[in-house]
Amino acid sequence: MKICVVGAGSIGGYVGVRLALAGEGVTLIARGANLEAIRARGMRLTLADGTDCIAPGIKATASLAEAGPQDVVILAMKAHQVAPVAKDLQHLLHANTVIVPMQNGIPWWYFQRHGGPFEGRRVAAVDPDGAITGAIDPRRIIGCVVYPACELAAPGVVRHIEGDRLPLGELDGSETERVVRLSETFVRAGLKAPVLTDVRAELWLKLWGNLTFNPISALTHSTLVDICQFPLTRELAANMMREAEAVANKLGITFRVSLEKRIAGAERVGKHKTSMLQDVEAGRDPEVDALVGAVIELGRLTGTPTPHIDAVHALVKLLGRTMQEERVSIRAQPSG
Repeated sequence: MKICVVGAGSIGGYVGVRLALAGEGVTLIARGANLEAIRARGMRLTLADGTDCIAPGIKATASLAEAGPQDVVILAMKAHQVAPVAKDLQHLLHANTVIVPMQNGIPWWYFQRHGGPFEGRRVAAVDPDGAITGAIDPRRIIGCVVYPACELAAPGVVRHIEGDRLPLGELDGSETERVVRLSETFVRAGLKAPVLTDVRAELWLKLWGNLTFNPISALTHSTLVDICQFPLTRELAANMMREAEAVANKLGITFRVSLEKRIAGAERVGKHKTSMLQDVEAGRDPEVDALVGAVIELGRLTGTPTPHIDAVHALVKLLGRTMQEERVSIRAQPSG
């Protein structure tokens, strides 16, 4: 199967290497030092157990046109990075190409092929001008929820921290031949990829933690276990999660685990820096809109108050703006 991974960062690199080692024809879309490293030495993956995996023959390019038509296109960049490449995705498509977005948070496609009262509604927080919605046919999309935690340790080097689940689902809840085939492809690569009939419910379960722990960690420079074991931030996270659950419930979503169990799961991950904290330390624009802003938007849509989420959103948005205006990264440094 010809598979193109657009965005060879932590998750894209992880998935790309796993698929390439399983014999799939993988092309990575990368740029800068990352692209140079992959071309020179292949993509290296260090698994959580310390095993090193290298995919030396993996293809890499900065040009979607050069990559050419693919059977599967995996969008492994952050949510705010999709719009700039949306139109160019046409170079990767043939009549039956499927697109698998691997973004955290509420995706632009949330209400596409939804069937509910908000069918087809655009989520403005993640697609403000409709550029993504206009460029990507929703019939091509297979939903995916990303559970692995990874870091881009160096150009061309991904470190896998934990997790291997990538549940998949058609947007209309059907179990099609193509989603089953994709699931089987992922499983052959050592990934857990169950086919779900309600991928949005699983999306909310993952988001439940991301919308709280990511911004709190970015603001406090604390890891998951620190946030969960400090009573004040644990309660803040719980209040944000209660508000998000109320929004989700009004959209017909029921969580299959309790709030306390979800927090306990984050605590068990330990001294892990969230992706948003990694972005702040690297001087990258934090991924706020899909993780937090979109939940506020859906809260307004359903008439659900979200005061704790609103407050944290305001703070992390200001942090992001300050970083961009001052062109700085923010990292905790030893004082002694």
